Formats: sequence, C-alpha cells, structure tokens
Amino acid sequence: MSHKVTLIPGDGIGSEITAAVVRIIEAAGVEIEWESYIAGAEALSRFGDPLPESVLDSIRRNKVALKGPLTTPVGTGFASVNVRLRKTLDLYANLRPVRNLPGLVTPFGDLDLIVVRENTEDLYSGLEHIVVPGVVESIKIITEKASTRIARFAFDYARREGRKKVTAVHKANIMKLSDGLFLDCFRKVAAEYPEIEADDKIVDNTCMQLVMKPQQFDILLLENLYGDIVSDLAAGLVGGLGICPGANIGELGSVFEAVHGSAPDIAGKNLANPTALLQTGVMMLRHLGERSAADLISRAMIYTLSEKKIRTRDLGGTASTTEYTEAIVGTMKEMSV
Repeated sequence: MSHKVTLIPGDGIGSEITAAVVRIIEAAGVEIEWESYIAGAEALSRFGDPLPESVLDSIRRNKVALKGPLTTPVGTGFASVNVRLRKTLDLYANLRPVRNLPGLVTPFGDLDLIVVRENTEDLYSGLEHIVVPGVVESIKIITEKASTRIARFAFDYARREGRKKVTAVHKANIMKLSDGLFLDCFRKVAAEYPEIEADDKIVDNTCMQLVMKPQQFDILLLENLYGDIVSDLAAGLVGGLGICPGANIGELGSVFEAVHGSAPDIAGKNLANPTALLQTGVMMLRHLGERSAADLISRAMIYTLSEKKIRTRDLGGTASTTEYTEAIVGTMKEMSV
C-alpha cells in the first residue's frame, strides 16, 4: 500500500537526518510519496512566513507529516512554528515514549514510560501583555473541554497498548482553580476505565521521583508547560533528546517530529544523530499500519547500536550520519535474508 506523507526537513541538521530516515524507510520496502515543504527560518527568509499556508494545506490533505527540528528564536523574532502548527491543526496530544535503547549506558536500565502532554492551551496560549513598564502578565488557560479530551486520549492509549496506570501531574495544591479543573476532569474520565489504575502527583514531587525511581510510572498525563519540561527530563534518563521520538496527534492529522534542536553548530558536517527522528519514523509507520516494516527498522537500529556498536559521536562512537544510516540499512538486509 502506498502512502502520501508531508515531509518538513526543518532547520540546521534537519535536512541531513530527514534524508537518513527517508533512506531507511524506503530500504524497508515502504512505499511513500513524500511531499517536501520548507518551514522555519529558511521559509521566513524565502517566503516571509516561517509556516507557509502550503505546508498546512499539505498536512490537512495527507493527514500525516514527518518533521525535522525547527529553530525558534529566544526572546525575539518569530513565534514558535511548532506551537503554531499544533494550534492551527488542533494537534492536541503530544506523545513522548521514553525507553532505554540496549547497549547505551544510562542511570536506569529498564525504563519504559509514556509522557502525554496537552498541546493547545495552558501558559502556551500566547496571551501575554505589558501591564505597566516592568510588569508583564501571562495568562494560563485551562478548559474542561481540552482537559477531558487529553485525559480520554491517555486512557484510550493505555487501553489500546496494554498499559496499567495513568498518573495525572499537576500543581492543584497552589493553582486550585486551573490545575484543580484539570485534575477534576482527569478523575471523571478515569472512572470510565476501571481496569486502568489512576493516581495523581504534584509536579515538583514527580520530578524528584523521576530521578529517583522512574520505574514506578507508566503513563504521565500533564498540562502543556509541565509536559514540556517533564518530557525532556524523562528523556535525559535514557540518553537525551537525541534518541527519543515524539508525535503530535489530532483528530484531523498527526505530525511526527524530532524533539531535539536544530544543532546549527554541526549542520552540514555529516555528524548528526538521526536516531530520534528514526524512532519517530517508526512511530509514524505503526500509525500508518506498516507494523512489520516498523519492527524491522527498530530491530535493525537496536542491533546496529548494541551488537555492531556503530554509533554517532554524541553516543560515544565515531560514525558519521551516513555511516550510521548505511549500517542500519545493511543490518535490515541481513535480517531480511
């Protein structure tokens, strides 16, 4: 079966790692017609808009996109393209699997948890204004609709994937109305899934527990800001953002993305590690129903890392992006014989 997928290479190392992932997916025998579009800093310089309407139209049409990292200026410049994508396409659920890769030494050897983050509101609603000079107000938006929807997504995912527990993470002891509403919606939805354990934790306690005993968690459900922070913290437990995948899911489409930065310092040097985007591509293939190809790529990647010990420099190896990519392709061929 052939698929149409929107491809957004991104900024910095984006073109290198997306090329690597496309090469591996095609070598696995999956038929994909890629619609490639520019977004981010390059799109801004060429078209005057970091997220041209043509990109959004392609995602709406194809329902699936694979996206490399996009640069977001700090403090000044254009607004986050990632946030704009999520809000415009109502990609309300951010899904971040956090798992150990065999062969990589990390503080915890048997970690397998999922971070589910509400993607459309909270302090990321972008409602900020200057009250008086020297005083800025940012407005936190939490709604019953969005909180209920993301809670149901988490429990549906748990049921579908055979997960045992969902933990809501909040600060309802201080923000009694906003986080209190989020927690109340979680509890109401949890009652509809009696076979799945449901509990909740304060966000600061959750961070401490994650670095002490992360194995106690299964699925973490968080508001937007907490989820942004905690998902990166969790990634650090298994080796960092360079190996962790991510996806933004909505009713009308899904964008699968690398969650690390654009690394302009190594762009064009054939040094970038495509593992995070490759694992993201595996998530995308499963979403498309290409489970056998997804399993083949995943097994080949793990074997290349753990048995052949071919790794990029950030993982302690010496391989270039191209060498690592071709090693995985070669391993897939060996496994397919």
